[in-house]
Amino acid sequence: MDELLKERFELAAGRIAEIAVEPCVQEPFGGYFQKTAAFLQEMLNLYHEISQGRYREYSLDVLRQKNCDMYRDILPENYDTSYGNPAWAAEKLGKDFGQMLSFLYTELRGLIVYAFEDRVWDMLVGMELFLQVYGEFEDGDTPAAENIRKILYWYVNDYCQEMVEERVAAGIDPARDFAVRLIMESDLSDLRYLYQFGEYVTDQEEKTAAFLNTLPIAEVKAMARTYTEGYRIGFEVAGKDISKKKTVNIRYCLGFERMVREAVLQFEQMGLQPVIYRAATHAVNKRQHIRVGYYGAIPNPQYDYDHRNDSALFLDEEFVSRKLRALRGAYEKYKELAAWHGGPAVIEIFGMVPFVPETCRDSVTMTEKQQKLQVHLNNESGQITNRYIRGDERSFTIIAYPVPAIGEQFEEIFRETVKINTLDYNLYREIQQKLIDALDQGTSVHIVGNNGNHTDLRVQLHKLQNPEKETNFENCVADVNIPVGEVFTSPVLEGTNGVLHVTSVYLEELQYQNLELKFENGRITEYGCTNFPEEAENKSYISENILHHHPSLPLGEFAIGTNTTAYRMAKDYGIEDKLPILIAEKMGPHFAVGDTCYSWSEDTPVYNPDGKEIIARDNEQSLMRKTDPGKAYLGCHTDITIPYDELGLIVVEREDGSTVELIRDGKFVLPGTEILNEAL
Repeated sequence: MDELLKERFELAAGRIAEIAVEPCVQEPFGGYFQKTAAFLQEMLNLYHEISQGRYREYSLDVLRQKNCDMYRDILPENYDTSYGNPAWAAEKLGKDFGQMLSFLYTELRGLIVYAFEDRVWDMLVGMELFLQVYGEFEDGDTPAAENIRKILYWYVNDYCQEMVEERVAAGIDPARDFAVRLIMESDLSDLRYLYQFGEYVTDQEEKTAAFLNTLPIAEVKAMARTYTEGYRIGFEVAGKDISKKKTVNIRYCLGFERMVREAVLQFEQMGLQPVIYRAATHAVNKRQHIRVGYYGAIPNPQYDYDHRNDSALFLDEEFVSRKLRALRGAYEKYKELAAWHGGPAVIEIFGMVPFVPETCRDSVTMTEKQQKLQVHLNNESGQITNRYIRGDERSFTIIAYPVPAIGEQFEEIFRETVKINTLDYNLYREIQQKLIDALDQGTSVHIVGNNGNHTDLRVQLHKLQNPEKETNFENCVADVNIPVGEVFTSPVLEGTNGVLHVTSVYLEELQYQNLELKFENGRITEYGCTNFPEEAENKSYISENILHHHPSLPLGEFAIGTNTTAYRMAKDYGIEDKLPILIAEKMGPHFAVGDTCYSWSEDTPVYNPDGKEIIARDNEQSLMRKTDPGKAYLGCHTDITIPYDELGLIVVEREDGSTVELIRDGKFVLPGTEILNEAL
């Protein structure tokens, strides 16, 4: 720590200590500042414990208590009276001040992880922000709300460059190895290591880690091998040269360190160093409630959801321009590291109780203009990232495992999931090729629901100029998307019409009841669900979390899932509503709204195992990249699956009017695919 930074840090810490004891602010604000100052004081004490090495010496019981204390205020049982709750803050402080001071409180909670990572600058600017806001109330008069808004606005703008640069570097620089060192150097049989990350930890993470510790090392290595080989094969099948890459981004949830350690060693054998960065903490770098990176337990999903649009407090054209400049500058600074980066390898988890959010009318909301600005920011950010981490040179892989919250049969479900993740690659490739051969005869595919599902959708296919050498559908086995089991295409938008409906679905950790999307020429024209009593709430929910504030989205993907074994497991254990989309999309036809599966790499030829080139890599939206790149990509891709038991018919429609049935009443009927029905 340099002398100036040290001096500022000590001054801020001293003033916060005074406020925590005797705030000079009248009510109703005095309680807020005293409580927040007390939290900051706790974080300073935590920082000193960690820096002096004392935190590592605590017993497991003490660490559990300290971890709970850090997050106690926002846990569901305490949330009704937490300043992190915009509704409570608004009730106590008034709506304007409540929204802004709840945002400030949320931003300051990032000090937990800054203390663990020794990020003194991040701690300092947070403390100084608190003191600056406190100073506006200190003379006893209530300041104008606009004064507080300006302080928050300029905090975000003034430090945007540093915060964005830190985030970019964390994603591509293997020297930023806080998490890697913990994973590779800790005694993983001593569960105290979980509490050194600074994330919220519950018995779920402990039980997961303890369970993995019971597995033979050969089994753990095999699990890791499925994951790392999927990543390698993803480069191979796409014709991309993995030897050009030097880093891989591992994303996972706490508890899986034993598997991650083996994956790190296996990736190193491929010449890839791990980059493991934490989910974003600064508001500048967050994207709604979605966590990208590694993280522990989520203390309170409703808290995250209530703060998903906090950026509306500072989102304007000037901020967007500033952030895009910062992003370009950061990637230019680290352009060599970016060129070496291979993309993400993700371990997802499932089994938690599906989150059904409640509407908080005191949460910050975006204006229509801000929604458009957010779309613009996302689009431009994607293009900048792609210029430095090229889409046609990178790849990815995703695999998923259950956690103990799934129920008493966790261990059995875990072992069944391992089996699903390692199903016979060759068997599925052959069966799926029969589906593709039938699909390639058609000009369109008609999908009809059943058993309460009123889907009636016709998907238009690309015309094959040379059927002997070309195909519309990719034969997807187990590489980038594990487990095995789907064939997919990018549909033609013109002529894709009808209704997509699912009675219940879980997308990006949010549940939807009776989700319905209407398509005209491949684009969403109407939408709704039945989560909330008011139609306007339901539309807003979909607009924010599926459309991501776009006025409409195209149908970017149509696929048929073939993993009936996964479907059977879900039925047997009653966990259909707890499976991640990664597995659920293999359990019936699925439809992705947003970008195609080939975004940023449409010009790279892709071939199926039979040697045919997949020509359906573009649609009318992505083709805009040749004339107006800013409109070609939408920055989202959300898969929505119709389960087999809600499926009435999938039929291929030929140009001459004849048809080929693939599925009827939830069963595969195409000759050569009947073996898939055995699990059903």
